[in-house]
Parts: sequence; structure tokens; C-alpha cells
Amino acid sequence: MFSVEPDIPMAEEDFRLIRDVIYAHCGLFFDNDSKYLLEKRLARRLVLHQLAGYKDYYHFLKYNRKKDQELSDIMDVLTTNETYFFREIFQLKAFTDEILPELKKSKEKRGDRSLRIWSAGCSSGEEPYTIAMLLLEMGACHDWRIEIIGTDICHKVLQQARKAVYGRSSFRTTDEQYIRRFFVEQDGAYRVADQVKELVTISHLNLFDMGRLAMLGKMDVIFCRNVIIYFDQVAKKRVIDSFHKSLEEGGFLLLGHSESLMNISTAFSLRHLQNDMVYQKPLAGSGGFPCP
Repeated sequence: MFSVEPDIPMAEEDFRLIRDVIYAHCGLFFDNDSKYLLEKRLARRLVLHQLAGYKDYYHFLKYNRKKDQELSDIMDVLTTNETYFFREIFQLKAFTDEILPELKKSKEKRGDRSLRIWSAGCSSGEEPYTIAMLLLEMGACHDWRIEIIGTDICHKVLQQARKAVYGRSSFRTTDEQYIRRFFVEQDGAYRVADQVKELVTISHLNLFDMGRLAMLGKMDVIFCRNVIIYFDQVAKKRVIDSFHKSLEEGGFLLLGHSESLMNISTAFSLRHLQNDMVYQKPLAGSGGFPCP
């Protein structure tokens, strides 16, 4: 039986009001061409709350005692969560072959054998588990305290990330050796092995929540790939500035290949590595090179 989408029209004024509430909550920006998308994706919320129209829904988001929960819930229908294991392999090779050796050498000089990596916008978990598998494959975890934190604003995908069971579509670029070593076949799907899961913590996080961001502590590497493309310039700057604060000096920021810090921040050095270009927080006093 097919479900029929409710047909509830959204006036231009209501679109702007609701769009601005969502933007203030998490930085997700819908331009004028996205009105139809917002109208269709939120229609079921009106039915659920027995509201007559989008004007009532705006007042619900602004003043109802359940407004915070509703804003959290609608992230599941407004965000895009397309991902898979070993995505953007050249960047991952830069991470394993160039970034990690540099970080480990620098940290060992200071007597620090810890490594903290943040996958911001981790979706259903393929990225943080990929990072864990790469570290295990390299033997980089021996005698080191490794912490990989995956966060996302969408509760639905985080449930899948914690479950850590995936279908074949998640393995479109995964070498069979990784599947054999790091997964357990389970009812036609594949469950992430315990040795991988032990390195990863999955948590809910809104990148606009500065208090929660501060609680994460300092990071050596931040992966935030194909996330800030959904933000406008002001929101991008706010998030990138928070990443800068979260990184240790000399730490690395890895964005998606379609993303850059041009006209957003000059606080990072652009590093041209052999395998990819990445951003780095300069060491104090080093000056660094501003991003173009």
C-alpha cells in the first residue's frame, strides 16, 4: 500500500519564518529555490501535530514546550546522509601515509602517545569506522591511546551508526580484505567487528551548540567532509572557527573535495601533500600560510 504525501501549501512568508528558525538552530540554510523541498518534507509534521497549516507550525517551533525536541526530530527528514566506507580514498591515503606519521613524530617528541580524531557529520558511521580500520591495519594503535569520535545532528543515522550493521551499498569502494578482517557476516549484512567498534564513540551533536563543542576537548584531526556545503557563508565561518578552537596546534582539518576555506578563514595553512590538499592549524609563532 502506497502512502500519500499530505498536500499542504506553504506561503512565502511561512517559508521564510520556518527557514530562519531552522537556520538559527543548526545553520542548515534553505534558499528560495528550496521552498518546495521544505514544504514536502515537513508536511507530515503538521499532520503528526494536528496543525492546520505552516503558520501554526512556525508558532509550534517558536513557542511550544516541545519545540527543541521537534527541531531535533526534523533533522532526520531535512538532512542528506549519503556515505560509504573508504570514501575519498586519496584523502584517506594522505591521512595514513603523511598526516599520521607527522602527528606521531611530533607527539612522541612531547612524550604524548594519544590520538584524538573527530568525524563531524559522521552520518551512519562509515567514516569513523573506516578511520578505525585504517589505524588497525597500520598497527598505529599499539601502545597508543586512540579515540575516534563520530557525531551527527540526525538521530536516525546515529542509531544505525551505533548498531554498526551495513548492507552491500556501503562497501562500493571497499577492498575485500577489509571486509574479511573487520566485519562479521550477519543475516545477509555485515556487522563491524568489536576491535573496530572499541575505538569509536558515536554521539549526537549540533555543530551550532558551542557548549557541547567545547566539551569535546582538543582534537588532532577533524574530518568534516561534505557538511559545510549545506551552510551559508556566515554559518560556515562559525563552524570553521569552532573547528580551529577544537584543534591542537599542528592539527589537521580534512574537508570534502568540493569544499574549501576560501573567503571563510585565514587561520589555517593549506598543505599540498603528495596525495591530497588539506588544512592545518599552524603552530604558535610559526605564522603559517593563510588560505587563498
